[in-house]
Amino acid sequence: MRTLSLRPVVTPLTGHLRMGEPDGTPDRITATSTHLVRGGRPWFPVMGEIHFTRCPRSTWRERLLNMRAGGVTVVATYLFWHHHEEHRGEFRFDGDRDLRAFVRLVGECGMDAVVRIGPWAHGEARYGGFPDWVVRSGTRTRTDDPAYLDLVRPYYTRIGQELTGLYHAEGGPIVAVQVENELHDQPEHLRTLKHLARDAGITPALWTATAWGPAELPSDEFLPLYAGYPEAPWDDAHPGWTRHARRHFFFTELRDDNTVGADLRLEPTAGTGPPLDRYPFATCELGGGVQPTYHRRPLVDPDDIAALALTKIGSGSSWQGYYMYHGGTHVTDAATGMQESLDTGYPNDLPVVSYDFQAPLGEHGQVRPTYGALRLQHHLLAAAGRRLAPMRFVEPDQTPRDLDDRDTLRWAVRTDGTSGMVFVNSHQPGGETLAAHDDVQFRLLGPDGPLDLPSEPVTIPTGAYFAWPFRWPLPGEAVLESATAQLVTTLDDLVVLTRTAGIAVELIVSGIDATRVESPHASVDDLGAGRTRIRVPEPGPEALIDLGALRVLVLDEDTARRTAIGELWGARRLVVGDGVHLVPDGEHLHLECGPGGGALLIHPAPAASAPPAVVADGEDTAAPLTLRSGGTIGTFARVEVDAPPAAPEVGLVELAAATGPVPQRRGGPLRRAAAPRDDYYATAAAYRVDLDENAFAGAHRLLLRLDWVGDAARAELDGTLVADQFWNGAPWDIDLGRHREALRHGGRLVLRLLPFDPTAAIHVRDDLRPNDVTLRLDGVQLVPVYRATIAPGPS
Repeated sequence: MRTLSLRPVVTPLTGHLRMGEPDGTPDRITATSTHLVRGGRPWFPVMGEIHFTRCPRSTWRERLLNMRAGGVTVVATYLFWHHHEEHRGEFRFDGDRDLRAFVRLVGECGMDAVVRIGPWAHGEARYGGFPDWVVRSGTRTRTDDPAYLDLVRPYYTRIGQELTGLYHAEGGPIVAVQVENELHDQPEHLRTLKHLARDAGITPALWTATAWGPAELPSDEFLPLYAGYPEAPWDDAHPGWTRHARRHFFFTELRDDNTVGADLRLEPTAGTGPPLDRYPFATCELGGGVQPTYHRRPLVDPDDIAALALTKIGSGSSWQGYYMYHGGTHVTDAATGMQESLDTGYPNDLPVVSYDFQAPLGEHGQVRPTYGALRLQHHLLAAAGRRLAPMRFVEPDQTPRDLDDRDTLRWAVRTDGTSGMVFVNSHQPGGETLAAHDDVQFRLLGPDGPLDLPSEPVTIPTGAYFAWPFRWPLPGEAVLESATAQLVTTLDDLVVLTRTAGIAVELIVSGIDATRVESPHASVDDLGAGRTRIRVPEPGPEALIDLGALRVLVLDEDTARRTAIGELWGARRLVVGDGVHLVPDGEHLHLECGPGGGALLIHPAPAASAPPAVVADGEDTAAPLTLRSGGTIGTFARVEVDAPPAAPEVGLVELAAATGPVPQRRGGPLRRAAAPRDDYYATAAAYRVDLDENAFAGAHRLLLRLDWVGDAARAELDGTLVADQFWNGAPWDIDLGRHREALRHGGRLVLRLLPFDPTAAIHVRDDLRPNDVTLRLDGVQLVPVYRATIAPGPS
């Protein structure tokens, strides 16, 4: 038995922070010492980062809707100064650089925005986003040097002009602005930048600053935001997993990770960080993935990302922010390369083109398994965030304190003193398996007496991470006294839960009549004292339980991860994709799939006599998809999606063989392995890509996917670099759709691949690292993505 005494919530400090909107503001946003408040109620944002200048403008809406369908409610974006003023006095806010258009579109998509205005941003950008003329200005950048501030002031003024009228208090989407980034020892400079921004008309509800380091921030001027990554490509190229990342898989009050950005600080910091009792626990850089550098190339697993994120919620987070949530591509239409590199004084070499970040939504819009794993948590926060945000973090007495402890069960509680959730994590990356635990039962001691969860001990396997509610109010008079299932959502009178980690589902509910519980998918026991135990042996779309005035649906884990929730066809609906990606969008449902098609489930079923139909929506009219009714499954309508049966063919023609590994180089302040010079690619293996003339037919997107083993690779279209990758074990995806017209008209696409040298000071995952000089091409394929927009059929 694992025992914990519940504690009531702490009365938060209010009115002490120099930010927030004034009384009378519609939907007013303020911050307390424990959580954010919006419209008079607790607010738990889910924030995802996407860089608009690193994405084609034509894709912005689609990418934002994908983020929203993933449960993101706030969109964060950097401004990279050199993207907007590469040459002094020549501002660019047009095309892919149109900040105003992007922020307005965020609002049109029903999300909020956080604008990270710099002037120094980092973001693995050249000089951290500084234009070359700023770097060479002779000023003391990132300080209160008056000469430097004179350079910043016109830039901030122009940003202020772009954002006029877009703040939340004005009815716009901007809820917060971040100045600078990762500045740990210049608190007065942060205050100065805030004043400069205000003078430029920048007036958000909230001001934020990154707090890792531990950073010194001016007292009560900024909300400190924190970071946590499952790996560290900025670390040295040592073998094995980055040791300090272990801390993110424990439940702890510790918010800071003083190793993030440490490669740029070089010297230890003397600061103690902001006082934790004055600010809510908020994050802006939970790793949605990591970006491989040349010298260190982690390959992260979806469970690494999702377990870390859930552990932060269990540890008290009241603002989940991911970096990156959507990958991107470095700007290539500038006079200089725009990526971080050793040549510009950084400790790391980045790809020239790719900034994919292994994000939940990839550089080219790929929907990855991480997306579904995180979305399940975002469903939980959408359903329970208002209650959860002010709840305090309580850890058990038996809490592992040693980073190498893999045997003690990691668990904690968020509680208001009576109700709450039990959080458990038994997943850790890096090949460091945590122990499974038999005979687990939690005893929670509170004012209503002890509560044992579950009623009988269970086994928690290795690799599990979940949140179980207790004494959680349900619609009407019912209370979920305990559950070995995680909350997904509530739709009117339907409560949706999901099984976790394969553990048998037990629900104990009070406030219902046990004699009225009906379901062929559950067993029911009257425990007396108004408590009913419900066991669900086979969760899934059909596992519906009627409690009288309330219904409960218990999904299996796989189905739950494929579930999207949103406003659709006049109601809030739950849709499940099987081989298809679904994006609810008001009067339309956007659907993507690959060859072979798939199916979707819809609850509540649309009131129509025919299945939904493909409707005209721009180029979607050409989508080679057809829909047909698949009957019903439980409360769901099933729709079959037919697509072309196979992907088009692609061929590779070898033009040259590699002549051997390239010379090893080192550079930068830490003397790390340097990426191959451009001329080294003359020794690379070269392949011409031959496409079928109908390769693009009907495809919304078309990727070339290469499974290979080697060092570094580039793709050149008619001699121009268009894609690159440092091999880390993941396939290399090249977006052919971006070059559709050139390829249709005879453009020559050539791949250049360099072999891996095992003696090089380069980290790849131990189980993937070749022992010999290796260049191997294991497969190449085209990956078409078909897209359609559908509406209800005729009634």
